[in-house]
Amino acid sequence: MHNKSAYSKAGIDIDNKMAALRAVKKMVKRTIVPGQICEIGSFGGMFASPGKGMALVASTDGVGTKLKVAVMAGRHDTVGQDIVNHCVNDILVHGAKPLFFMDYFATAKFDARIFKAVVAGLCRACRENRCALLGGETAEMPGLYPKGEYDLVGTIVGAVARKKIITGKNIRPGDIIIGLPSSGLHTNGYSLARKIIFEQAKLKLNDLLPGTGKQTTDVLLAVHRSYLRPVSALMERVTIQGMAHITGGGFQDNVPRILPDNVDAVFDLSAWTPPPLFRFLQERGGVAREEMYRVFNMGIGLVIIVKPAEYSGTMKILRRTGVRALKIGRIEKGRRTTQLVN
Repeated sequence: MHNKSAYSKAGIDIDNKMAALRAVKKMVKRTIVPGQICEIGSFGGMFASPGKGMALVASTDGVGTKLKVAVMAGRHDTVGQDIVNHCVNDILVHGAKPLFFMDYFATAKFDARIFKAVVAGLCRACRENRCALLGGETAEMPGLYPKGEYDLVGTIVGAVARKKIITGKNIRPGDIIIGLPSSGLHTNGYSLARKIIFEQAKLKLNDLLPGTGKQTTDVLLAVHRSYLRPVSALMERVTIQGMAHITGGGFQDNVPRILPDNVDAVFDLSAWTPPPLFRFLQERGGVAREEMYRVFNMGIGLVIIVKPAEYSGTMKILRRTGVRALKIGRIEKGRRTTQLVN
């Protein structure tokens, strides 16, 4: 039996972490895709250049306080999927498809069981989105994070032909706004949702969340949906005017990011009914309607804008991919704002 090192006594067990990293290598190998040059474990991940005429698109994001729910529930296999899918959607709105993903996992004290569950989620989502898990950083920092908790951040890099980059610059009055359904809260609004559900409504993780017929844990840990498959099918046949991923900032802050200066996005709130989760949060939390649509996605995870002539074909393609898309608004002359109307 060897003596504990001084570093281990200070709260960091290098051997424990390295053993866990070796254990997940088999999972990570299953995410290898064409273009990957090295396996995980090098000082830097390597990937072949996508080629002439291509543009790289990158994005970094985190899971936020959804991690608090994962820790409370002791369920850590979904948050890895969340961060990959979130990042995939962020570059997808520009027409880019993912090449590779890298993660940052940080905690006060390394727990191999939690780490392996998180990586399993990362690997599953990378396989589903056909991108490589190229590497990342696993940090153990006693005193910086609360005991038993961790942070999870991801960076994705994708590619798109320069002539096919989607920016929104061609959006015009008369264009139609289509909404793709979310799977729940996705990865935003959890600080407010937790306050309402656990502090104000006094619900427990195993309680049924009113109106949903599901346990609170399952509703809150529903995996952030990836829109890669339906949007990829759409991009092959339709010229998309613009897309917006409805994340932090909701409709009011995300949609204007893709609008030209002379138009508004006008959303018809009567066009869809937000799922029961959102109605519960609004009613039990006493949250104003305007704020609900700024904090939460309200059941719409991705917005697609197309020309009127492309609308019918767009809906047919999306239906064939199994997506129940909805016409939820229109583009009008304006000043680059979002309007919510009944």
